[in-house]
Amino acid sequence: MAAALGFFLLGLLLLALGGDSIVKGASGLAQRLGLSAFATGVLLVAFATSLPELAVNLRATWVGSQSLALGNAVGSNVVNFGLTLGAAALVAPLLVRWRALLPLLLSFVAGSLLLVVFALDGMLSRVEGVVLLALFVAALAWMLARSRGESAEVHAALGGFVATRGALWLNLLRFVLAAVLLYYGARLVVQHAPVIGAGLGFAPLLTGLIVVAIGTALPEVAAAIAAARRGQGDMVLGHVVGSSVFNLLLIVGGMAAWRPLPLPASFVRFEVPAALAFALVLYPMLKGDLRIARAEGGVLVLAFLAWLLFELYAVAH
Repeated sequence: MAAALGFFLLGLLLLALGGDSIVKGASGLAQRLGLSAFATGVLLVAFATSLPELAVNLRATWVGSQSLALGNAVGSNVVNFGLTLGAAALVAPLLVRWRALLPLLLSFVAGSLLLVVFALDGMLSRVEGVVLLALFVAALAWMLARSRGESAEVHAALGGFVATRGALWLNLLRFVLAAVLLYYGARLVVQHAPVIGAGLGFAPLLTGLIVVAIGTALPEVAAAIAAARRGQGDMVLGHVVGSSVFNLLLIVGGMAAWRPLPLPASFVRFEVPAALAFALVLYPMLKGDLRIARAEGGVLVLAFLAWLLFELYAVAH
């Protein structure tokens, strides 16, 4: 198990490096092609941090580990809301000026409710997967349309996120390097996470929920804490909400659209409702003063720890 843990950690490192490389490559390429810095910034802030999870889930689905992929996709959302956002707010209160994030959060709520309804028969069909993908496209279009009316400060912050420069060949090289890093990182994680999970007595779904989801989120937690210290609340919440929408609608929807997806009973009763509960708790925090205080961050972290203990208790009993 020690060797598996070492290779698993190496895989997480490769995924983090690959995610960073593709963001830099996309940022630089967008500038070289004359694309809108603001629109590119919106997309990168909201969805780029999910690329390591996407790589892991593609690999897991490819080798037949759908339960691992499913656990990672939904577990990452709980980790996003509870650990990443909560830890960042504990370090420094988060002021959120990007108002389009509220509709995006509502899209996550709607997608979660749809997924619960779709999962009542224990299966997510291809048609239902396509419906989730369509909701992702609609949420993306809604966010971009709403974001155009944001304040000059938000435009400057999101446009400034696209700050990587370099020659065309360098940015293309970053894409190639990212593809290699993400491929081998995902391969190592998917190969060795089940060994670690089995050593802990976890089923594949729980291995994805806890081992993989928390492992792949740790770089995001560190980045969110650093952004909170710099007063970049929009970036922190944009990463968290955008990544959660990406995981739920694009990754889970895409898995089902490619192949009908069996859903464990606990998935409907506990895991999806847990992520939905975090989103519903977050809504009044943003609807009021658009500020997440330290105390609210503490509530999110405590709720995450309670969820984690519940999942571990369920394994033991």
